[in-house]
Amino acid sequence: MPDNVQGPGNGRTALRADCANCFGLCCVALTLTRSADFAINKSAGEPCGNLREDFRCGIHSELRTRGYPGCTVYDCFGAGQKVSGETFDGQDWRGAPQTAGRMFKVFPVMRQLHELLWYLTEALSLEPARSLHGEIRRSLDETERLTHLPADALADLDVAAHREEVAGLLLRASRAVRATAPRGRKRDRRGADLIGARLRGADLRGVDLRGAYLIAADLTGADLRLADLIGADLRDADLRAADLTGSLFLTQAQLNAARGDTATKLPSSLERPAHWAR
Repeated sequence: MPDNVQGPGNGRTALRADCANCFGLCCVALTLTRSADFAINKSAGEPCGNLREDFRCGIHSELRTRGYPGCTVYDCFGAGQKVSGETFDGQDWRGAPQTAGRMFKVFPVMRQLHELLWYLTEALSLEPARSLHGEIRRSLDETERLTHLPADALADLDVAAHREEVAGLLLRASRAVRATAPRGRKRDRRGADLIGARLRGADLRGVDLRGAYLIAADLTGADLRLADLIGADLRDADLRAADLTGSLFLTQAQLNAARGDTATKLPSSLERPAHWAR
């Protein structure tokens, strides 16, 4: 297993977006729909009008005020630079237009694989799931191997089937960790509709919130330690003074979509979003 995916925090360097070494793939390959998140409609394969010739965003520092908050909560988990620098060996879609179609098809696949690497790397650091570490390491190695496939093989990869296999392993790791929560809490709120829910100060330790809809939920001062947040929708959720240390499978994109403050406690592997209250 490569050194750059050995553990949480700084060990995830290769799983963090490096826009300076990417050909602006998220600004081209993805579809944008005019909404509260995006100011325009854009088809997949069509460059965003804000993309500069150097593949950087022309309004990066103003995305939220210019109607593109959705861009600020997107995370490719380092897939952009992997596709740009390795899969296509530094050939960009402008200079080598024959690569564009395949590059834009490969990018979403690579993004999913890198997201799985993020979760598996975290799972490998979870002590209560130690009995699963052998399986987790093998799954991580296999996922890493897939990221190095040639472009055509990546484009044809059944990534959904691989995700399903990994998801089962991550769920088992989650259960092992959540079982250590006070009173063995393992409450299942997976996929629950908690939009706008009043959960201020709630004790959510060990709760399964995988895929839960927590849009605009009031989680002020809530205790989310050992809660499984994989895939939870935290858009506009109020996390001020909430405790997220030890929460499971939380990503930077989820934090960026939420609201918080300096009193919000975060896992060491994640950063406090710049737009949060000071």
